[in-house]
Amino acid sequence: MREPVDLRRRRILSAVQSRGSVKVIDLAAELAVSVVTLRRDVEELAREGKLRRGHGVARSMAPVEAASSSGQPPADGDAVALVVPERHSYLYETLHGARTVLEAAGMRIALHIAPRAAGAEQSIVERALADGARGLLIAPRWRSAAAEQADYGWLAQVKVPAVLMERRPRPGSALHAMDSVCSDHWYGTHLAVEHLVALGHRRIVLASRNDSPTARAIRAAFAQIAADRPEIDDWAMTLSAPDADAEPAVDRGPQPGLAALLRERGATAAVLHGDVDALMLVQQLSDDGVRVPQDCSVVAYDDMVAALGGTPLTAVAPPKAEIGRAAAELLLHRLDQPVGAGTASVRRVELMPELKVRGSAQAPTAVAE
Repeated sequence: MREPVDLRRRRILSAVQSRGSVKVIDLAAELAVSVVTLRRDVEELAREGKLRRGHGVARSMAPVEAASSSGQPPADGDAVALVVPERHSYLYETLHGARTVLEAAGMRIALHIAPRAAGAEQSIVERALADGARGLLIAPRWRSAAAEQADYGWLAQVKVPAVLMERRPRPGSALHAMDSVCSDHWYGTHLAVEHLVALGHRRIVLASRNDSPTARAIRAAFAQIAADRPEIDDWAMTLSAPDADAEPAVDRGPQPGLAALLRERGATAAVLHGDVDALMLVQQLSDDGVRVPQDCSVVAYDDMVAALGGTPLTAVAPPKAEIGRAAAELLLHRLDQPVGAGTASVRRVELMPELKVRGSAQAPTAVAE
């Protein structure tokens, strides 16, 4: 004979209140009902305010109230660690996207800001796991290719579900088979070049950083795309700022200022990464007598502040918040897998940037006339 719904729900409440929190899949087995039925009961009890529903977990209201009154976070072991570099506004927008998904699922979030010191992420992750984090979302700084390589070993050994945000490990590396969500920066670079070529520009310069995986991806993509486009007569790359290179030991030769490089190569357009540097470079061009867009068309990359310049900049906008949301959803999918159910296929998600046209690029003067 089937147990009455109200009795089953009283038993659910009793179990949750006595234990503080309990996994839905475990409680369903104890009560000899399907997981679907148990989830439906938990959702109804949560709507009635009798318990809290987390991702795959039912939690008592009492521990939450006690924790909030003491000013301490709930120590229920249902936390996800988010690790991002300090002073990195691009990734802060990504973590806010992840936060919305995790909080909606009832997950507690432990945010960790990694300082610039080499190897900082490893010790932070180790502490977070020791404190009971169930999962990990991480965007390592990886200023250089060597720093990236150095992190592969320990990250591959993390014992909880983990997802890389806005990072794409080297193919064949120890992290190749790690879940990741990343912008397609090749496509973003393509959008910038395509926009300038369509306007009639045939000589294009890239001024970019070289101190992050995104910067290295953009530089590699630009070199390939520019070399492969028959419409482009000449192209060149330089650093966007004096501190933009994480590998000073590499001899890149003298790095001319952007205005000097434009004149030297007869270039009429530039792609500038990132857009904080882009705004500064546009000001420097103005100081050197180069007008944007009349003398040089500009497309920025990142779109954090590109629209705020005296000349609002056309910019490639990676889907920063959506990267975080997708990464959080992927992590929740991992956490929802029953123990012993086998390993789900690794997922490497790429999301497409878009181009925000604002008028800092126009046809070169010779073409316009």
